[in-house]
Amino acid sequence: SRIRGNILMAISNSKNALLLSTGNKSEMACGYATLYGDMNGAFNPIKDFYKTEVYQLSNFRNQNFCKISDFKNLNLIPQNIIDKAPSAELRFDQKDSDSLPDYNVLDKILYSLIEEQKSIDETINLGFEAEIVKKVAKLVLFSEYKRKQATLGVKISQLSFDKDRRFPITNKFMF
Repeated sequence: SRIRGNILMAISNSKNALLLSTGNKSEMACGYATLYGDMNGAFNPIKDFYKTEVYQLSNFRNQNFCKISDFKNLNLIPQNIIDKAPSAELRFDQKDSDSLPDYNVLDKILYSLIEEQKSIDETINLGFEAEIVKKVAKLVLFSEYKRKQATLGVKISQLSFDKDRRFPITNKFMF
């Protein structure tokens, strides 16, 4: 993703164009948006969308088109892109599921911790495995430094990572 980000930035600069960043809220929450990779760019249209919502939007776009759009094609996003297992692509055959729960579960845990501002115990009491919730909560805290470096994006939720939810990244705040 870093090589791809570097190439895209070079193309963007050579064409005097704005590069869009692609890290979604799930990736931003857990630190799976790559600095100098998919976090490259000047604006992020999906920054406040959870990964499962990005898939829903992709499928919706493939079945519909905007009347004012120049792209009158359906199935604009190749299905193999939607079906491919999520990966940061930092090493061969890596998948996000190697170290994260399935995004259908992860996004529900994140929603509880972030949007609803529930505690770890309250989130566990919703029926999630304790160790998974604790791991996710730790990832969210430890990834704050990346979110501080993230580009601007659209706000669609109750709590975005821009100004609504901030934690210190120095002075051993998390310890």
